Amino acid sequence: MVALDLTQDVVSLTAALVDIESVSRAEEEIADAVEEALRRLPHLQVFRHGHNVVARTTLGRGERVVIAGHLDTVPVNDNLPSRLERRPDGDVLHGLGTCDMKGGDAVILKLAASVTEPVRDVTYVLYEAEEIDAEFNGLKLLSEARPDLLEADFAILMEPSNAGVEAGCQGTLRVQVRTTGERAHSARSWRGVNAIHGAADVLARLAAYEPRRPVIDGLEYHEGLNAVHISGGVAGNVIPDECVVEVNFRFAPDRSETEAEAFVREFFEGYDVRLTDTAPGALPGLDRPAAKAFVEAVGGRVGPKFGWTDVARFTGLGVPAVNYGPGDPMLAHKQDEHVAVAEIEECERRLRAWLTGADGASESVSESVSESAEGKR
Repeated sequence: MVALDLTQDVVSLTAALVDIESVSRAEEEIADAVEEALRRLPHLQVFRHGHNVVARTTLGRGERVVIAGHLDTVPVNDNLPSRLERRPDGDVLHGLGTCDMKGGDAVILKLAASVTEPVRDVTYVLYEAEEIDAEFNGLKLLSEARPDLLEADFAILMEPSNAGVEAGCQGTLRVQVRTTGERAHSARSWRGVNAIHGAADVLARLAAYEPRRPVIDGLEYHEGLNAVHISGGVAGNVIPDECVVEVNFRFAPDRSETEAEAFVREFFEGYDVRLTDTAPGALPGLDRPAAKAFVEAVGGRVGPKFGWTDVARFTGLGVPAVNYGPGDPMLAHKQDEHVAVAEIEECERRLRAWLTGADGASESVSESVSESAEGKR
């Protein structure tokens, strides 16, 4: 088994994590290494469920925060092992998962090992299978088997966000838009009805789509409705009797899943529309004092999250959450995935200050969570 050294600097630890291949559904080796490293720390309680590892302090503080990151990556694309590039404008670490999101995982492990007396109790969660179907998602499995381990006043998901806070997240759904026809020999095509040709109007509607850009808590979101897959055809000499266009709708968090589905069905009125997958968005919640306090503690930069993250899962559990981690999300899943060393170090430094009270905000979150709860009641 690979041994992780949590005393090394956070960038070297990132490289060590990257060099443990952990494509979704193959996280056992990295989960074993993480669990073994955390179990050596006497100030933490450690739990294992599947390939999900949870470590927590039990100091009796007035509040508890969750800091979470997923251990899995997309498939390897000739981008392992890690490689450190020295640049005049700042060093860069290359490799699968450097950005999404082993830089954030390294920050979590480094803080777990070295912040032994945080001013707020902390639950560190490193989980499996975020990059694939929701049924395998480690946070989902934990929320079903051990929801008590995810109870908190506030949560930080260390998805890549350029070391700035990204609030909320978009919802996502996929539908199949189906056109039908009648088979015939292609030499006598007039005797049939071509379902692929029938999909032309579906594609035309998508090409003419104008995205909605709602402003929520001062942040502009950008919806998207796109064909992501098309299938049809029987044989090279047969007029096809069915064509299926798969469409992905990324909707702003002011829409519910029901409202998003209704919009898509209305958009494709007249067609057979079948819902295949859906996940809710999460409102940014920047009006909550808890979120304001954290934003101030880590530098004040905040933007909207384009895409879905497990922030929505925490929101569903009643835990306010934000995305905050090193790395440019535009580089996630690319062959040349990389992360700026300075961003990993900045996230570690700012989170360490927040957890130890060195930022002067040791009381702010618990007070503001309480105020927020009062307001909701």
